[in-house]
Amino acid sequence: MLLVRHAKAGRPAGVADIGRPLAPRGESDARLLGAFLAVALPRVGRVITSPAVRARRTADLVAAAAGWEVEIEEDESLYGGGVGALLRALAEDGRSPVVAFGHEPVWSQAVAVLTGGGRIDMVTAAAALIEGPPEPGGASLRWMVTPAALGGGRH
Repeated sequence: MLLVRHAKAGRPAGVADIGRPLAPRGESDARLLGAFLAVALPRVGRVITSPAVRARRTADLVAAAAGWEVEIEEDESLYGGGVGALLRALAEDGRSPVVAFGHEPVWSQAVAVLTGGGRIDMVTAAAALIEGPPEPGGASLRWMVTPAALGGGRH
């Protein structure tokens, strides 16, 4: 499974949290991550995202840049839900690998829960590849990549 935190979002006045758009840096970081994933994870079985505008836009940009030809599903539980909601969504069906786009602090907490401990801080547009079942302590972190490692992010 691949957990992806949404890319850098703006905070325009008068826009509710769920409606926050990506910032220009977020748009470019999402495309950069997608280009990396075209090689690192060229095929996926399922893509799910929070319905928040910033998460959905990140999913759309990453999927397009990666060349993934799969329908992106919105899951209401990924916006405001906790680690348990994410684990249930990840386990929902057997299509593998599953890619989930969402938010902090749940994504970092989920990596720690899935791998049995430790602290992970997922920056915007970070992606963590986890192998194993979506249950507490049952998986291993194979790699995590950030926009800065790919030449994006803050300069």
